[in-house]
Amino acid sequence: MIREYTTISEISGPLVVVQGVSDAAYGELVEIEVGGHTRYGQVLETSEGYAVVQVFEGTHGINLTDTKVRFLGKGLTFGVSPEILGRVFDGIGRPIDGSPAPVPEKELDITGSPINPTARDYPNEFIQTGVSAIDGMNTLVRGQKLPIFSGSGLPHPELAAQIARQARVRGTGEDFAVVFAAMGITFEEANFFLEDFRKRGTLDRTVVFLNLANDPAIERIATPRVALTAAEYLAFDLGMHVLVILTDMTNYCEALREISAARKEVPGRRGYPGYMYTDLATIYERAGRIKGKKGSVTQIPILTMPEDDRTHPVPDLTGYITEGQIFLSRDLHRRGIYPPIDVLQSLSRLMQKGIGKGKTREDHSGVANQLYAAYAKGKEVRELAVVLGESSISELDRKYMEFADRFEEEFIRQGQFENRTIEETLDIGWRLLSMLPRSELKRIKLEMIEKYMPKKAEE
Repeated sequence: MIREYTTISEISGPLVVVQGVSDAAYGELVEIEVGGHTRYGQVLETSEGYAVVQVFEGTHGINLTDTKVRFLGKGLTFGVSPEILGRVFDGIGRPIDGSPAPVPEKELDITGSPINPTARDYPNEFIQTGVSAIDGMNTLVRGQKLPIFSGSGLPHPELAAQIARQARVRGTGEDFAVVFAAMGITFEEANFFLEDFRKRGTLDRTVVFLNLANDPAIERIATPRVALTAAEYLAFDLGMHVLVILTDMTNYCEALREISAARKEVPGRRGYPGYMYTDLATIYERAGRIKGKKGSVTQIPILTMPEDDRTHPVPDLTGYITEGQIFLSRDLHRRGIYPPIDVLQSLSRLMQKGIGKGKTREDHSGVANQLYAAYAKGKEVRELAVVLGESSISELDRKYMEFADRFEEEFIRQGQFENRTIEETLDIGWRLLSMLPRSELKRIKLEMIEKYMPKKAEE
């Protein structure tokens, strides 16, 4: 039932306090009529006699005397149908691509429902991103949440666009879609993503949600939830495998901090609210697979670490909730290597469940382990050579140092529009490993060496 009030008693940042409200519900959708225009908000706090409402479009122009506030008796919803594919929406789900709003099959509450733990199916199927440093060394698995930890000025927008463009589910007859949600990005970044999707022909299998830097920060709180509502519909109602890319989660957390300050809450670490861990979990835990359902929701959240500080609350808490992380390296970026993925710092905790015979290739695990060990050894030797001089290291150490250089140049480095299959990635790995004496390949089974090692490189 709709109830209307004109009893705003306080305006604080993005919040308004409405007096005389006794039956408002947390999360209830609110309309605020200002000068003939309607803005939307959501109940953030309610108690006997008042309600605190967060206004998505901001509180500029709202006054205490003649502003009408209508409580709509329902939560914020997003209308879903197969027509949402190929469309561009704003941060709260309104179309901004110039086309009419899709005719919805149903309206879904953006808060969603937690997946019952007993109904979850274990993520164990490979998603090919076409990026060797991810597919080969930090494999993405269907239903996983694998964040990218970046820094200011690093090419995470390009990497996000490349993953969205290239990601595929291996096998035949698999319906695949991408849900792309951007929070607090610039117009140039938004235009980059949209043009990339259009030029490469991937927009028709993508749903885009854009909250720009000049849009109200409060709207960013809803953006990832609207995007995940669309993803869950595509996955669990239409049976599609959906990759959700969320960028930038740091901007989302800044919006959380702004709301917390406006509510005069006791701040937690670095001013962020103490409930930020729980709030982030309500987003990240919406990834997964459900027993008996064909579809899946896989997440790649992207966040920028202020001052490259991985102990900052946003990457710190994200690391606790998600199943690994992909680190971008400023050192590799300075040397012009794209994508600058630091494979030694990165980790996919579900990698071993999604690789091997019938999923990627039978030699994948051994090759990845050997590449990791050899690259770590090569970097260690490189640092030692800087201190002691190259003349002081052994011939074997020189091979490891050369291996590290070539690994960065041939395995990690690839073109922004270069889409490698997992077979191509593993073959590059074997070519690099052929530089080392066979006696050093202690992490790969002998039969794999006999089968896949390039013949011309055999000893």
